[in-house]
Amino acid sequence: MKILCVIPARYASTRMPGKPLADICGKPMLWWVYHRVKDIDVFAEVICAVDDERISRVCEDFGMKYILTSPNHPEHISRIQEVSGKIPADYYMCINGDEPMISPECILPVVPDRISSEPYFGGAMRLLTSPAEVIDPANIKLAVTSSGKCLYMSRNPVPYPKGTLSVKYRKYVGVECFNSSALNFFVRTPKGILETYEDIDHLRFLENGIPLYFTAVESESISVDTPKDLDFVREKIRNSYDWGGGTNYLSYAALFRAVEEGAAA
Repeated sequence: MKILCVIPARYASTRMPGKPLADICGKPMLWWVYHRVKDIDVFAEVICAVDDERISRVCEDFGMKYILTSPNHPEHISRIQEVSGKIPADYYMCINGDEPMISPECILPVVPDRISSEPYFGGAMRLLTSPAEVIDPANIKLAVTSSGKCLYMSRNPVPYPKGTLSVKYRKYVGVECFNSSALNFFVRTPKGILETYEDIDHLRFLENGIPLYFTAVESESISVDTPKDLDFVREKIRNSYDWGGGTNYLSYAALFRAVEEGAAA
């Protein structure tokens, strides 16, 4: 079974332009994600799916394999589908490029145990541990059955605690597994009403009767959606490593811009 790991990295983020190049302890965020997953032996290969030459040059500088994809993809699933048309595989494991603290413990439980010809999606979820996480619309909440089959996804807290206060809220974690059938189905199917309302890509599958399955993982992974998230992750990583007497915290993204500006002068 061939599983390709794809890390989508988009430069033109609405909230944080250039996010994949954001500095974390002297390395771009994309470097941290790549090196978290490149040694996981279930992957035949790890590829960064990038949309901008500024990111591709950084990949070259740091020895990360990449494919330069179209800058016109409306979301990351379409970007992965483009990769699937260039590199055949049984499954495409998507690790979001804004998860610099992702661990194998978050990824391996999502790996399928058999090949499927039907559209297949598997993902990771974790329990939310604070009220602030529950109400944060950046955290996508899941309503699932006891077997992990997804019933609904929302930026609002679901399910609503009318019958009891003992509700355990679950959050989508940036680990996803698709086969080609699911990717092709997604790009050929128009956006649905619920997907438009919630701004959650995966609802396109649910609205068309394609099941989504989520596996619970123990995770400290944090998706970097805001500058505040970035500061938190920097501090966590800074405190997790022995830096050998100090670290150069010069922003790689800032350095890259300086080189570009110098070349253009």
